[in-house]
Amino acid sequence: MEGPHRDTLGLFLYRRLTGVGGPFADFLLRRRLIQGKEDPDRIGERRGIASLPRPVGPLIWLHCASVGESLSVLPLINQLSVARSDLRFLVTTGTLTSAQLMADRLPSHAIHQFIPLDHPAYCARFFAHWQPDLAVIIESELWPNLILGANERDIPLVLANARFSEGSFNGWRRAPKSIARLLGAFEMVLAQEEQTAKRLRLLGAPHVSVPGNLKDDAQPLPFNEDDLGTLQQQRGTRPCWLAASTHDGEEALVARVHKQLVRDIPDLLTLIAPRHPARGTTIASELRGQGLTVAQRSKGELLTSDTNIYLADTLGEMGLFFRLAPLAFLGGSFVDVGGHNPMEAARLDSAILFGPSMYNFDASVEALTEAGAARQTMTEDELTTAVQHLLTDQAAAMEQAKKGMEVAAKSSGTAARMSVLLTPLLPPKIATPSPIQRAT
Repeated sequence: MEGPHRDTLGLFLYRRLTGVGGPFADFLLRRRLIQGKEDPDRIGERRGIASLPRPVGPLIWLHCASVGESLSVLPLINQLSVARSDLRFLVTTGTLTSAQLMADRLPSHAIHQFIPLDHPAYCARFFAHWQPDLAVIIESELWPNLILGANERDIPLVLANARFSEGSFNGWRRAPKSIARLLGAFEMVLAQEEQTAKRLRLLGAPHVSVPGNLKDDAQPLPFNEDDLGTLQQQRGTRPCWLAASTHDGEEALVARVHKQLVRDIPDLLTLIAPRHPARGTTIASELRGQGLTVAQRSKGELLTSDTNIYLADTLGEMGLFFRLAPLAFLGGSFVDVGGHNPMEAARLDSAILFGPSMYNFDASVEALTEAGAARQTMTEDELTTAVQHLLTDQAAAMEQAKKGMEVAAKSSGTAARMSVLLTPLLPPKIATPSPIQRAT
């Protein structure tokens, strides 16, 4: 940090360019509206215009990128609420799916808003209305106008559950002064694991500690018991596996694996739950084009004995499908996405498989694979062989799932540790006046 509220040349130019980029920001928002990526009734929030009043009392702002990050902060909100019942919470995200989930799962003393685009005027409106007493940025959402805007308003900043991949680290090393300025704006940095902590220290982050990964601390994903009973009845005794949180290109891979497996397991049922359910109709069309019989959940199509692929293209039901299938392959791992949280499957008694790209969850992957609770497959053929083994050897699948639950149980406690670390940064508690003071 070069001094209080002093920008590097790179950050100065970024802030100037975004400051005059209002027309481009408007164009971007209109385009996203047309693409169905924004809520037309709440588009003002993306310009920093609040759609709700500020709660009375101390307000903690937590910013999360999307679904996984927003779900991970729920235990932290709970821990902080236990410590301080007077706290109120504002959770911001940038996606429609995360907004829908937060509407269902946030407690009554927390509210959701969409994060404004990183435009100086939009950020200024956001801060003027919400006036947070503490800002907690989750993982690696380093938007300069938001971060430096909070810093300039003397809002304490914490980078929590911080994650920096090797690629991000190498990229930021090309702008060492700028990243040091951004990280220097934080009072505290809480890293997921030691490798990230080391990278952040090298980039100039102050006061780095490692309380763990919030995503390892989440409660088991919820589900509807009636829906599970119905699907279990429709499935019957058919062997079944789940491809969870798949991305573009991975559905085709899963379809090829299915075709290989049915040669030896003719009644096989494959479940596919895409990471982005809005792609469901496109995926269904592609799979049918490969000669597969597909039942699409979002359209109410029933799972029958003729169904090859049951496409779980709905929101917030991953807990249902992890419970339905004894074996889960985690998507985002055969494309350069970095995988998805394996602890979600481990908590729900699933034998776990994933591909080569799991760099977002290095610590969890290491813990699970070392315990024999998960297997990393490097090629499509390896994945096919692993799925076949676990489908035909139920004892091996059950043992792997059991080990996964044991690892998940040992990984809990991050939210409690993080709450303790955040406590010194919380605003003072407002004393409740005595009866005599109230009468006076």
